[in-house]
Amino acid sequence: MLKIHGVPISVHTRKVIVAARMKRLPFEVMPVVPVMPGNPPENWRELSPTGKIPALQDGDYTLADSAAICAYLERKQPEPSLYPRDDRHYGHALWFEQYAGGTVFRDIVHPLFHEVFVNPKVKGIATDHACIDHVLTRVLPEVFGYLDAVSNGPFLAGSAPSVADLAVASNLVTLQYIGFALDRQRFPRLANLFDRVIRIPDMTEALRAEQPVVQQMGLKSEFLNAVLN
Repeated sequence: MLKIHGVPISVHTRKVIVAARMKRLPFEVMPVVPVMPGNPPENWRELSPTGKIPALQDGDYTLADSAAICAYLERKQPEPSLYPRDDRHYGHALWFEQYAGGTVFRDIVHPLFHEVFVNPKVKGIATDHACIDHVLTRVLPEVFGYLDAVSNGPFLAGSAPSVADLAVASNLVTLQYIGFALDRQRFPRLANLFDRVIRIPDMTEALRAEQPVVQQMGLKSEFLNAVLN
C-alpha cells in the first residue's frame, strides 16, 4: 500500500491523494506537519530532501514533490489518465500544474495561509496585514484574472480532467478554508471550473474525508456545503 506523507488540507498533498483515488491505488496518509516543531519523523529528510510535503513511499521506493509523485502514479497506473494524450493539451496540463504549484501557491496561498494561520496560531507571530493586503489587491487579481481567461473549456487541458485541474482547484480549496472567498462575479469562468472539479467524485470524497481536520483547525468550509451535504 502507498504511504502519502503530509496532511490532507495541504494543497500539494491533496492533489496526490485525489490522483491516487482516481487511479484506485490503495494508500494511507501518514500525518506530517513540517511547520509544527518536532512533528516530522526522524527520517523526514530522507523521505523529503526539501523538508516539504508530500512525500511518497511505495514499498522501499521513496519520492518527494507532488508533481513528480503524480507523474509516477501515472506510470504505475495509466488509467484513468491524468495527462492528456494530445500533445498540446499535454503541454498545457504540465504548464498549469506548474503555474498552480508555483505562482498560485507560492505567491497567494502560501503567504496568506502563513499570515492567517501559521504565524498567529502556531508560531505566535502577529499577522502582517500589509502582506495580506498586497496579495489580495496586487497579486491575486492578476493571477486569477489569467486563470479566468483560460478557463474557457470544460477543463484546463482538454475535455477531461487532468492534473492541471486538480492542482488549481486544490489551491482554491485551501484559500477558501482560510477565509478568502472566490469572487464569483469577478472570476466567473474560474468559479465554474472550480465547481466542476470539486464535483469529480474522487475529489468530492477526498474533501469529505478531510473535513475532521478542517473542523479541528477551525477552518471555514461553508463553501463546500452544496457538494458535501
